[in-house]
Amino acid sequence: MARPTPPIANTLFGQLQGDWADTAQHVRVFKGVPYARPPVGDLRFKPPQAPTRWQGIRKANTFSPACWQQYSRNAFVWSRGEFPRSEDCLYLNIWSQAEHHEPLPVMVWFHGGAHTGGYGHVDLFDGTRLAEQGVVLVTINYRLGPWGFLAHPALSAESSHNSSGNYGLMDKIAALNWVRDNIGAFGGDADNVTIFGQSAGSSSVCALMASPLSEGLFHKAIGQSAACLYPPGVDTDGQTRGRALAEAAVKINGISSKESITADTLRNIDNQSLLEAVDASGWAAQSRIVVDGWVLPEPATDIFNTGRQAKVPVLLGSAANEGHLLFPLNKDLSRADLDAYLAKTFGSLSAEVANAYAQELRVSPGFAQREISTDLFMAYGMRDWAGHMHRAGVKTHLYFMEHVPPAFQIYLASEPNLDLPEGPRSVGAYHSGDLVYVFNNLDLFAIEWSDGDRAMAQAMSGYWTQFAKTGNPNRADLPHWPSYTADQHQTQRLDASIEAIPGARRQKLDLMQRRFAANPQ
Repeated sequence: MARPTPPIANTLFGQLQGDWADTAQHVRVFKGVPYARPPVGDLRFKPPQAPTRWQGIRKANTFSPACWQQYSRNAFVWSRGEFPRSEDCLYLNIWSQAEHHEPLPVMVWFHGGAHTGGYGHVDLFDGTRLAEQGVVLVTINYRLGPWGFLAHPALSAESSHNSSGNYGLMDKIAALNWVRDNIGAFGGDADNVTIFGQSAGSSSVCALMASPLSEGLFHKAIGQSAACLYPPGVDTDGQTRGRALAEAAVKINGISSKESITADTLRNIDNQSLLEAVDASGWAAQSRIVVDGWVLPEPATDIFNTGRQAKVPVLLGSAANEGHLLFPLNKDLSRADLDAYLAKTFGSLSAEVANAYAQELRVSPGFAQREISTDLFMAYGMRDWAGHMHRAGVKTHLYFMEHVPPAFQIYLASEPNLDLPEGPRSVGAYHSGDLVYVFNNLDLFAIEWSDGDRAMAQAMSGYWTQFAKTGNPNRADLPHWPSYTADQHQTQRLDASIEAIPGARRQKLDLMQRRFAANPQ
């Protein structure tokens, strides 16, 4: 039997030869497509540059290495083991139907990982199933950790914008520019692009909605389990942390600390020393995204509060048990310590908040604090984002996932099993547990999936792709999902019974809104 002819696509930079994602040749895949020049040498800690043209046909059948990061072991469901890493990592991957009559909606995925880890080409994010539903799926790698977000006076001084940091955000903008100019060669509609992401990828979606540099590059947005609207920290421009990291890095690298640290100094520090400096300096303890005066001219909170964010339809939400092993649990916290935390965080509302979390407090003060801080960051953070969008007059949909998935190593399809003492479904709807359903990739993991899991995957991937097509997740074969309004808080509960409810954790989140919202209802 003759081997199938591999698919070919013509981009502005040259021809690509891809592969078939399925044996029926219904979906084609192009892997490791450069969307920017390698950010190495003189291009380290600089905005991404357009890729160079190539001659002949470039093979696009192998994923690129992940961007530089720590290996991840024994990290609950987020373990990644060891994998190829490189600073030369600005590549994207595309899945699209082989046959179609009209240009297809495009979905561009930003992976999570605290902006310090992760990559877009694991089996979890395989785009075959989404492409089968009539979208073109793009996943990207973007610079992480200090390579992607280091702000430092020496880097700002050489910038024509007096700006440094946020290179990882600029990578996403460069990828969206590439999509605008080239996605038509893969059957995609450059005028119908949805950006979506989870965790750090979701906060990137939020930040891009606030960035003037991304204007017009996307037309819809999906955010899963992280916003960017938390109050600015004490080091919003990242310069103080950047100096501390640089000083730690030159010391680790054996460079005399008496020498002034220049941009060239930073470019000559080896990768492992940079990783070690992150830990030694505590650089990652605050937001990796910074207010750099260019990509983010001011805090995203201020931009959203004044209604200057991108006015595009949004689909937003979180899961019921996001904090499990994601946020710290202080088992030694006393009730007096909790009361002090509540007074500092909620002021005159502290007693009402304590009463609202009475059930959690019965477990322990530390557990109550973790659940409160989790809800503040996740459930309330996403509802607050939705409120801003509704007040801006755009179509908004909010969800809350209560369906409990099995806990498994989501990045390790070859060894997914986790040995949990109380069973794989004993930790609730954990952070990242939604991903396998959104991409409908259950069959890539040898896990005991239930009929409920398969129904959830059909529903979530259906809602997500329908939203990408029309800006509205509703279609005839799925339960109706009403639009969100800031007074009623209509929320789609994703559980065994998918249904609209008048706000998840309403009493708790209403208290948080009274305390923190700039425009409380």
